[in-house]
Amino acid sequence: MRLSQLHNSVRRPIGVLALLLMNAALWSASAASQTAGTWSPAASMIADRTNFAAVLLTNGNVLVTGGAVQGQYFYISEVYDPIRNAWTSTGNTLVPRTGPRATLLSNGKVLVSGGNGPSSNVLASAELYDPVRSTWAATGSMSVIRKFHTQSLLANGKILVTGGCGYRCLHSYASAEIYDPVTGLWSVTGSMSTAREGATATLLPNGKVLVAGGVPNSNGGYGVSTAEIYDPATGSWSATGSMHFARVNHTATLLRTNGKVLVAGGANAGSALESTELYDPSSGSWTQAGTLITGRYAHIQTQLPNGDVLVAGGQTISGMTNTAERFDPASGTWRATGSMSVARAGFGAVLLPSGQVLVTGGSIPTSWTNSSELYTPYRTSWLAVERNEAGRRWPKLSRLDVRGGRWQPEPLRT
Repeated sequence: MRLSQLHNSVRRPIGVLALLLMNAALWSASAASQTAGTWSPAASMIADRTNFAAVLLTNGNVLVTGGAVQGQYFYISEVYDPIRNAWTSTGNTLVPRTGPRATLLSNGKVLVSGGNGPSSNVLASAELYDPVRSTWAATGSMSVIRKFHTQSLLANGKILVTGGCGYRCLHSYASAEIYDPVTGLWSVTGSMSTAREGATATLLPNGKVLVAGGVPNSNGGYGVSTAEIYDPATGSWSATGSMHFARVNHTATLLRTNGKVLVAGGANAGSALESTELYDPSSGSWTQAGTLITGRYAHIQTQLPNGDVLVAGGQTISGMTNTAERFDPASGTWRATGSMSVARAGFGAVLLPSGQVLVTGGSIPTSWTNSSELYTPYRTSWLAVERNEAGRRWPKLSRLDVRGGRWQPEPLRT
């Protein structure tokens, strides 16, 4: 697309190039001034918060909702605009909650479920956020109260919720439920063979869901290595290979490069794990995938546009960490990358359309924070994204060649 056509490519009267030029003047954290694998400051949220949910909306903005500090549970939700590098308050949730699960639905709305409410009551309720109207509305409630559960968008547009626990997490759940966005109702589906909370759930290329790890009983603190596969066509579960190590509060990512699932870190029996593993859906087996430089749990894990996987922050055996590292699927190795400005856990992370990763909020060693940072994975003269006819939906990375006036729609690599 040539510069003369930019004005006509968007619905608003101002073009992409003008927005980017204004952004360069207003935002010192622009990727134009960043080198590969570095962190830079971004605008701070309105409120300190930890244990919240963060979701990328279809317009390229980021919704943050829920969380708590000092026993105060939040109604207030916020939206981050990467173009303006600014947070604004949006509609309040109907119920304040910490530790909710949030998923972007196919219709552009966001489903939030469960978590802790006031007086530490575990919630069964769910709500829908409408980004067009900036409002929240009640929807059907789950059959049981849940926190520390998993929530996954299925290929058919429905939502699968698994496991979790109830009041004081005395016991974990094996049960699972399906949410239908068309009816707004939940229905019980097949139960897992193992009760678990703090597990991971990953949608596989074949439409099935892999659930791995977790802990059957929170009081014991011992995780499990077992994994199970959910088949949406039959509503049933089947066993698959077990991981090499039991783990809870770990992370999992489906790798675009090879269709395998990368699991990293986690905790078990008071230890912060350094081990990582790869699950192969074709064989149903796990292989070890190198070792983290720093063992950690309650961290973030985000796949970058070039296929690398970023891990950052979390808890170690000696406390919170600000360190970060990257996994290269081609070589199967981990390497250190730039560290965040502050150690944090219980924070949010979202891959932005620019290819940068936004991290925000969480607990820090001395308190809580509303601060935000941006991780720039690539070295480039400029990072930009193009608006399309749907508005601010950014389907892929683009590079603006200022001299030639053309958009180059390929990922930017080091």
